[in-house]
Amino acid sequence: MEIRNATMDDLQAIAAVEAACFPAAEAATAEEFAGRLAHYAGHFWLLLEQGELVAFVDGFCTDTPDLTDEMYADAALHDENGAWQMIFGVNTLPRCRCRGYAGLLLQRAIADARAQGRKGLVPVSYTHLTLPTILLV
Repeated sequence: MEIRNATMDDLQAIAAVEAACFPAAEAATAEEFAGRLAHYAGHFWLLLEQGELVAFVDGFCTDTPDLTDEMYADAALHDENGAWQMIFGVNTLPRCRCRGYAGLLLQRAIADARAQGRKGLVPVSYTHLTLPTILLV
């Protein structure tokens, strides 16, 4: 198992995992991920098993402590010096779920955000799942 940050070379694999995790109407497209990777590839955490991408977590940094719909739509809003690490997606291939991969990725994202001096992480929320903001200070 390997956990690392993304590069543009990971674009197709990231888009494929996203497509496997969400209905087409909800999944981000390869084009959207290309924009995100161009602005904040260092804030994509990938988990690979035997060289295959099986899970990832991503999100950008901002000084705004609340996650908004506009953030998903505009990767240019990323501020590398922002106080808050947003988490836009936690994705694991369906056949690889219940193995703790999402938890491992979130632990790495938390450790990185702490090392970067962020105030905390603001996780994605869905109508059926609301996670608390993780304060680091």
